[in-house]
This record gives sequence, structure tokens and C-alpha cells, in this order.
Amino acid sequence: MDDSSLIWDDGALVTIDQRGLPHEVRELRLGTVDAVIDAIRVLAIRGAPAIGIAGAFGVVIATAAHTVDGVVDEVRTQADADRIAAARPTAVNLAWAVERVRAKVAQGADAVLAETLDMLAEDGRVNRAAATHAADLVQRLCPDRPLRVLTHCNTGRLATSAFGTAIGTLRVLSDRGAIENVLVDETRPLLQGARLTTWELAEAGIPHRLTIDSAAAWAMATGQVDCVLVGADRVTVNGDVANKIGTYALALAARQHDIPFIVVAPESTRDPNMATGRDIVVEERAATEVIGFGGVATAPEGTEVFNPAFDVTPGDLVTAVVTELGVVHQAGSTRSVDDASTGGNPLPGKVIADIARGLYQRGWMPGTAGNISVRTGETAVITGSGLSKGELTEHDMVTVRVADSTPVSASSRKPSAETTIHTAAYRATTAQAVVHIHPPYATALATRSGASDAVTTLRITDYELIKGLGGTDPAAIDIPVFPNWSDVPRIGTDIERYLTDHPAAPPVLFIAGHGITAWGDNISQARDRAECLEALCELVARTGRRQAFGASDETLEIGLT
Repeated sequence: MDDSSLIWDDGALVTIDQRGLPHEVRELRLGTVDAVIDAIRVLAIRGAPAIGIAGAFGVVIATAAHTVDGVVDEVRTQADADRIAAARPTAVNLAWAVERVRAKVAQGADAVLAETLDMLAEDGRVNRAAATHAADLVQRLCPDRPLRVLTHCNTGRLATSAFGTAIGTLRVLSDRGAIENVLVDETRPLLQGARLTTWELAEAGIPHRLTIDSAAAWAMATGQVDCVLVGADRVTVNGDVANKIGTYALALAARQHDIPFIVVAPESTRDPNMATGRDIVVEERAATEVIGFGGVATAPEGTEVFNPAFDVTPGDLVTAVVTELGVVHQAGSTRSVDDASTGGNPLPGKVIADIARGLYQRGWMPGTAGNISVRTGETAVITGSGLSKGELTEHDMVTVRVADSTPVSASSRKPSAETTIHTAAYRATTAQAVVHIHPPYATALATRSGASDAVTTLRITDYELIKGLGGTDPAAIDIPVFPNWSDVPRIGTDIERYLTDHPAAPPVLFIAGHGITAWGDNISQARDRAECLEALCELVARTGRRQAFGASDETLEIGLT
């Protein structure tokens, strides 16, 4: 096998049978739907991303099996897809991957295979990106020393399709010369840490030690752990994390000893349709996994067993969840993680509330007016409707879908109608944060310059502050001015259409009689652009000139004293 643990070969999925490791590396060739399902259930293939892609290959096999004379029996194929998706309930990646490829079934097996191979290639890229972001964060939280890192279960190329998530992070750190030693939990009852992670770390040449699960807390207490890195099988909207049983206990011990606890996973592991960990179905497995091992009984016959395969770690115990997008969740961690980490990706909740209070104090978010949001993959976290921005807390946020602006889950907080302005910017641009505010000079200038029924543009030239707005020309900027429709979603529609048709438009805009919107790669950049725009509009108003060195524009002279 090469670096990928999953290979498509002549109508069959070829992989390593993980049950044989570390002593036997045996190839497993799966050519039927039942064989794929069985391999997933018995943990011959395991790890959330890996079983997702394996499931997608299972749909390829199903489509081919139910095709006669070029015609696909979609009913039978979709029934097989349902069986594959149900093989293991806790990891969201399996259902996600099956859902993605089943949309291609009507086009035939080749189309399903092409989509699956695209997914396979994406997985390697995604894992490397997430691992790099996580490594950057670890070094920022634990700087200037070789690291002692504790990890749990197996999160390498065996659990994904290539490179790995938490183990991928260890590989990046090792390449940087930043690893002193990795402490590997054996991970009862099936010893994925002992059998698989040690095998992968040895293969990568990363120094490590194996320990029993129950020694991890003592290792932290005695100063032998700088950071904990784990993967995930599902991450809910509020940041709760389902992962291999024993993860929750590690998070509690890490919090007690002020040690960063970092979860590394692809965006596909985040479930935008599940509000909290209370909704996660935790798989319970057979008693035989606990009462014996390797065919040897270790408990009296008839002993009753509690054998959950996973546990759910509350999001407030997680220092950060890191995906290919960077840090996408941060809780009340013992060490600060801010939006300068992991490539500048913003963090929701507390940072939004802090910035909103600051803008409120400047009079730019008066009363309940204005909104701030941060994109989190296919969702966005935004300030709730009807709340004073001077009193916001991290709990006053609503998570909405970028695709349609609807809330992800029921909540006492409701999103504002202006949410559609934010999601329009996310859909039409690469924005990761949006600030929508009502500062006086910019709002007044937009109102005097805009039209009531059409998008216009306002050109300003030669002011130094133009450089801070993110446009392509540091000396001139054409800012769109949108009509202020009473039907606010119509404003969002206008904005999305304009930005789609004008991809070089600056990341700021006016809404006549309403306010301004700015966006950027992170929440600080979006705020800074909004501040620059208001300052620029004040200069224009006070000088009466849209062109810094030109004649006065009499229509802008508003008699300020």
C-alpha cells in the first residue's frame, strides 16, 4: 500500500485489514456491498473519514451491480446506499459521504466512481491543511520547546485515507523538529492506539511511548504532557465532540492541569444539523470486546458489559476544533486562542461579542442595530436579533446555514432579517467574517449618493485611507450603493447578484439610508475595513471632496462645524 489506505482496483476497494496490525499487514479486497458493510462493522476499516470514503466506494459497487444494459436500478441501488450509511451510526462522515455520491447514481457507476475518487483526493489535501493549521496552533500555544504530546486512538492514514488528522499534525510538527515524544494511549478495548498508532508513528520515525489509558491523567499531573491532540467522529454546532471512548476523560484531565486539548478533523466531521452532543447516537458494541482479547477470556462467563464505542466531550472542555479552514470552534479554554491563529481564521462567540460591544460604545451599533458574523464552513455564527449590542455575551449567537440563512437548530435566539446580507457575502465571495454597522458619516454619504430603486456606485479617489479598504487600486475605489428595500432579504439578493457579477468589487458596500457592510479573511480585518470606510466618509463629508485634491463637490457639503 502507498500513503493512501484506500485504493480502487478493477471494480473493488482494496485496503489494509486493520484487525491484523501490527503483526500482519494483510490486504483486504472488497468487491460487494455486503463485504464493504461488514468491513466497516467489524473495524477492518475504521476511522470516520476512512469509513466515509469506503462507504462511497460501496455505492460505486452497488451502482455497478444494479446496472443492466446501461440502465441503473435506482431503487435497489439507493436501498444499498441506505444500508451502507447505517453501518455505523456515530461518525457523521459515513452518512455525509454516501449522501454526496448517491446524487450521482442516476448517471451511472462511472459518475459515482468519479465523485468518489474526487472525494479521495480531497481527503488527503484536507487532512494536510487541517494538520498544518493545528500544528501552527500547537506551536503558538506551546512555544519555544520540543513538545510532549498525548494522543488517543488512531487518527493517521489508516483512519482517514491519507496523512491523517491528529497524527497528521504530529507528522507536521515532527518535520519541523518540534516533537520530543508522543505518549500514545493504548485505547481499550480494541487497542487502536497500541496496534495502529504506534505502528504509524514508527513508520514515520516519530519517537513515542505507549501507556495504558488510565495513566494519562497521571502523566499530565506529573508534567509529562504539553498538549493533547485527538480526532473526532462528529462535532456538533455547539462544539461538542464525539470521539473514541476515553476522550472525555482526557479532556477533563487536561482542563484540570491547564493543558491545551485540541481536536483535529475535516469539515465533513462537523454536523451542521445537530445542535448539541445530547443528540448523538453513541454506538454500543459487543460484550466480547471487553470480556476477552485475542480469543482469551479475561472475565468470568456471563459478566454483563457496558461497552460504548464513543463518548461525547462537551465543547467547553475543548481548547479548539481545527479543520482545513483553521480554528472553527473555541470554548472557555485555559489558554487564549484568538483570530490571529491558524491562518487568521476567526472564532465565534466571545470574540464577536467583544467586538460588538466596542462598536456599540462608538455609537456604530446603537441599541439593537447591526450584526457581526463569522463563517464556520457551511454555517455562520451571527449575533442574535433584538439584542443590545452593548450587552452581548458569547451565548447570544445564532448559527445559520450559509445556503439559505435559516437557523441550524431551534433556539430562543432568532437571527435578524439582515442575516441575508451576511450570507449573500459568504456565498458570493471568500469572506470568513462580515461586519454590518450603522456609523453616521458613511450612512449619511450613502443616503445622499444612492438611488431608491437601483444599485449605484460611489467613486472616491486619492485618500490614503483607501488603502485600508481591500480594493485592487490603492488610490481609487468604486463602492456599490444598494437601495434600502423594506424587504431586507431583497437587499441580500441584490448584493449577491452584484458581487457575483463583479468579482473584483471591493469588500465594502453601502446601503442607502441604512448603513455599511464590510468583510474579510477574519473578524478583525472586517472590522478594520468598516472603521476605515467610516473614517474615509468623515473626510469626504468634512472636505466636501470625493477626490482628495480636486475641487469641492457641492452636493457633499453638509455644513458640519
